[in-house]
Amino acid sequence: MLGRIFTVGGYTLLSRLTGFARDIMLAAILGAGPVADAFFVALRLPNHFRAIFAEGAFNAAFVPAYAHVNGERGETSAKLFAGRIFTLLFVSQLVLLVVAWLFMPQAMSVLAPGFTDDAEQRRLAIELTRITFPYLLLITLVTLYGGMLNVMHRFASAAAASIFLNISMMATLALAVFFPTPGHAAAWGVLISGFLQYFLLAGDLATHGGLPRFAPLKLDEDVRAFFRALGPATIGSMGTQVALFADTIIATFLPAGALSALYYADRLNQLPIGVIGIAIGTVLLPEMSRRLTSEDHAGAMASQRRAFDFTLLFSVPFVVAFLTVPDVIMRAMFARGAFSKADAAAAGATLAAYAVGLIPFVLIRSAVATFYARKDTATPVKAALSGVAVNVALKIALVGSLAQVGLAFATAVGAWINLLLVLGFAVRRGFLDLDRALIRSLAKFIVSGAVLGAALWLAARFAGSHLATLSRWPDEVAFLWLIVVGTLVYASSILLLFGKGWLRSLVRS
Repeated sequence: MLGRIFTVGGYTLLSRLTGFARDIMLAAILGAGPVADAFFVALRLPNHFRAIFAEGAFNAAFVPAYAHVNGERGETSAKLFAGRIFTLLFVSQLVLLVVAWLFMPQAMSVLAPGFTDDAEQRRLAIELTRITFPYLLLITLVTLYGGMLNVMHRFASAAAASIFLNISMMATLALAVFFPTPGHAAAWGVLISGFLQYFLLAGDLATHGGLPRFAPLKLDEDVRAFFRALGPATIGSMGTQVALFADTIIATFLPAGALSALYYADRLNQLPIGVIGIAIGTVLLPEMSRRLTSEDHAGAMASQRRAFDFTLLFSVPFVVAFLTVPDVIMRAMFARGAFSKADAAAAGATLAAYAVGLIPFVLIRSAVATFYARKDTATPVKAALSGVAVNVALKIALVGSLAQVGLAFATAVGAWINLLLVLGFAVRRGFLDLDRALIRSLAKFIVSGAVLGAALWLAARFAGSHLATLSRWPDEVAFLWLIVVGTLVYASSILLLFGKGWLRSLVRS
């Protein structure tokens, strides 16, 4: 399990690093103005649908179902099941694509109403979204192939696929002079990456398991069970995406640059979510599904507990850094070219607001795995929709005084509501045991985070006094200084509080 986590996390980290290189190019070339806002709407819309129909709901329903069919009735039945799901996915996504192309102006009026007063920005957003939207069809098939490979314990290609998105966008941005606008260059990069990701996973699956084929649609018990799980999972994923849609809609009414601040803050916030939370959750779901299929309930619970420990161990430094020194991070990462220090300050405040909810962001995939592995996708929906209701209500209440920072803070509060309810449901059903060892572990992580926060605050004050006068790269040098100090302090506090024995047992378990 640990080896698979590092495989997924390693490739995801490489994806995030190339993603930062991509975002540095985006910030320098697009800046934070109207063209950038139009592109980020074009990027968000297919990503929202992907999160609803592909990575979110689909994985939650498909991976346990495919693992169950493969384990109970063998490879032939599993391939037939996958073929039927492939046929349904392809047809439904093709219909959605055609409808989106035809009614994009009407959709833009609903999803980005703030662009209505600027005819040129609205026209550009519609044009760019029509370019990016076919990416949804391709990435949905990539998700299906990735789920099949994960059940085979092949995680590398699915984790590495998103690297192509970054490379493709950087390539088209480098050739932006040949496009009508830099936004067009970025949009075409998104679409090209969809084909590259598809061919990577299709090649891996064709080599090791065989691609699913079009199959006659038959609502046998396996397909019906899949849809019984998919319905609640879709509602849950849709609830989360409704909150993100609300961010896009509300931010279009804010001054130019608000959408861009949300985007760049979210990009940094997504680093620990992807490298840690999603990576561990991706490995945990098939692991728990396999153990529960063989009636190893104690082993499934132990796997989830280890996932919690790994997640907190690697997430605490990000939470503390994003809360204490977000301005330094943003300036070092993006403040160059068309992206000013004022833009970095706005994005840094937004990042700090997101960081309030980073722990539930990274833990939620591991928390809901205990329900998804048991083919229960309905229970997490109750928690998700409750979190969304609080989230949207807070957005409306806070956006007037806090602008995009209020939107990010509302998202963080909603994430805490979601996680706490999921954990409460799991404890009540007997799927999770909040014993004394877990409570002690949480307390130690809180103490280590507090020590790290104090160290970063002091180190940032030192950097502000002694490094700000550097003639070249003062923010970048200050950022590296904080990384060195933070690493030494956090590693020392973990060793003192937990001991080497805990770390060895965590790795060996």
